[in-house]
Amino acid sequence: MARFPIAEFKDLGTPFYFYDLALLDRTLAEIKRTSRDERFKVHYAVKANANPGILRRIQAAGLGIDAVSGGEIAAAIEAGFRGSQIVYAGVGKTDAEIELAIRNGVSCFNVESAPELEIIDEIAGRMRKKANIALRVNPNIDAHTHEYITTGLAENKFGINLGQLPDMIRLAQELEHVNLSGLHFHIGSQITETEPFIMLCETINKLQEQYAENGITFKTINVGGGLGIDYADPDRHPIPDFENYFKVFRNHLHLRADQELHFELGRSVVAQCGSLITRVLYVKEGESKRFAIVDAGMTDLIRPALYNAHHRIENISSPNGELHHYDVVGPICESSDCFGKDELLPSIRRGDFLALRSAGAYGEIMASHYNCRQLPGSYFFEK
Repeated sequence: MARFPIAEFKDLGTPFYFYDLALLDRTLAEIKRTSRDERFKVHYAVKANANPGILRRIQAAGLGIDAVSGGEIAAAIEAGFRGSQIVYAGVGKTDAEIELAIRNGVSCFNVESAPELEIIDEIAGRMRKKANIALRVNPNIDAHTHEYITTGLAENKFGINLGQLPDMIRLAQELEHVNLSGLHFHIGSQITETEPFIMLCETINKLQEQYAENGITFKTINVGGGLGIDYADPDRHPIPDFENYFKVFRNHLHLRADQELHFELGRSVVAQCGSLITRVLYVKEGESKRFAIVDAGMTDLIRPALYNAHHRIENISSPNGELHHYDVVGPICESSDCFGKDELLPSIRRGDFLALRSAGAYGEIMASHYNCRQLPGSYFFEK
């Protein structure tokens, strides 16, 4: 079990997000160590967690940024990132967001359709700028993950299908105010097998060979992110296997001379350093169930309700008590407001603190005001 400063929690209002900054620092150091290659450029995907304290830590470590909205670009700039460190993706960029990105000098737009490409060209021309773009290719690779976070199949809304790519490349070359700098891929999230990444490398290799024969080369290849984490046993695997992840691309992707390889890691950077801390309100005895009713709900951590995801739940107030089965549920007026069913936990009492682990990604950032609830706070710990 991770160490939590329980004595310091007593005066804090729950629920709140607890961030272990020492673990975040170790994770960032491991990313830098295992990605050691002057051709590798690692960007942090802001959509995972945009807490300013987290962003500043990542900025200090030297990573770039993957943004998917104008708000994320603004948050990155506020945290100290330069526009040249930002790549901007997203299937539905508004005109105002495109203008914001150009004005801040983002390094590249990851473009997902012909209409978007034409609008970027139009806006860049009006602003007397030239925008670097990469075409997001949908390689039709099954990442073997949850259907809601699979992004690389032909049926998904993201990217340009392989059959449409030649026409998109011709269009990009014809337009006056964009510069085609690369190809972008992202096949999904929470990928825990190497096979999908190897398949992606093979697809990219074939595409590069095909276009090289026609005299077309790309300065950048962006393989997105997707590396998964261990939700079941975060203490055993607090830092994901970055060594093997980067090795896959080193060994299987055939980069050209002077070509850059970009990565967009989110969950794997921040998930394990964060936990949602909640306090037990009541222990309710049903006819066939025992419920631990807590003050956190799906408004604070929506992943269980949205994806049927499971976060390890720990009784950090009484870790050594007699074990019982509980349904751990929140106060929201929805039956889906449940963090875990038949959880085997040390005996729970009113006032105990529970920790929902591995919540540093897609936790605080997805919180809402549903039921007119307050957003959860955050607490940083680095001892």
